[in-house]
Amino acid sequence: MHEDGSVGTVEWAVAGRPLPGQRVSGDRSVVLDAGDGSVLFAVLDGLGHGAAAADAADRAAQVLADNRAEPLDVLMVLCHRAMADTRGAAVSLVLFTGDDELHWLGVGNVESRVVAIGPGKPAVRATALLTGGIVGYLLPPNLQTQTVAIRPGDVLVMSTDGIVSDFVDTLDLARPTTDIADDILRHHVKDTDDALVLAARHRGPIAGAS
Repeated sequence: MHEDGSVGTVEWAVAGRPLPGQRVSGDRSVVLDAGDGSVLFAVLDGLGHGAAAADAADRAAQVLADNRAEPLDVLMVLCHRAMADTRGAAVSLVLFTGDDELHWLGVGNVESRVVAIGPGKPAVRATALLTGGIVGYLLPPNLQTQTVAIRPGDVLVMSTDGIVSDFVDTLDLARPTTDIADDILRHHVKDTDDALVLAARHRGPIAGAS
């Protein structure tokens, strides 16, 4: 599965595939125009794999599409309620507001990082602090959204646990996000799970924009 596009000042791409031998993946990505120059990103990892995992992730994806303007903590609670009769999912949400800030919130093990071009190799500028739990089954009582700065050229990378997490040193941030996502999937995928990676680049202000 490969998708890509742009929203406002953000260029994004997604690459993913199901567990070998499965027809559907329980990993989902969501990219939504949240209005006023904001973009909502989500990566959802339904517990386990197969159709039941896909159903849980699809429930959350629909909730996000229908409520995209809500704060991240509210969205997480809405996803939790919608998945109450499913096996649940790990959910990570990121809101890019268009003003050089990211807001993120994660429950479970979907990793989110901001990666920047370094003097020698890429450097992780920020990593989302994840809270333990399963959305739809056990939601932590105190959901706290974090805010981090992001600069033009920085790349947000979100990945499920079907991706080996030590890929940062191999990234070529000069390449399009489609290539970044495809390369991570190709070279760092596990054979024991569904896998998905989302890469999004902050391109900076659009020329001529007021």
